[in-house]
Amino acid sequence: MTAAAGVSAAELRRRVREIEALQAKTREMAAKNVLTTREAAAKAAVAKEEADVAAREAAAAALRLFGNDVELVAELLGVPAEELEREAKPVTAARAKEVIESLRARAGRPRSRRSQPARAAETQESGPVTAASPSAVAPDASRADAV
Repeated sequence: MTAAAGVSAAELRRRVREIEALQAKTREMAAKNVLTTREAAAKAAVAKEEADVAAREAAAAALRLFGNDVELVAELLGVPAEELEREAKPVTAARAKEVIESLRARAGRPRSRRSQPARAAETQESGPVTAASPSAVAPDASRADAV
């Protein structure tokens, strides 16, 4: 007697349906995986192209700022001069000027001040330190490193 002989026809049909459902789900997941991966690859290609353009524009701007001294800029950046020239060549002078102007605008902006840490805010709220307070008597261990 075989093992299948003890299984009813209804049970066999149920198992076949389960297997078919699992296969359908697997195919669906594989298709979704292909679509997701292709979408991610397309986004990465766009990001790479944008980064390449930005790098070429930055190279052209740096060369203009250093009076087109390719050797000096190449030495400063640790990049072969030929590669630097090749990167900067496709960038128009007008675009390089725009990049330089945006750099100047960023350099001229006042820097945003970070909010005070919570500890400093608490100290200001508690008022002045008196001679009897522990922090006035013994310096904080974390501040000893800063000195």
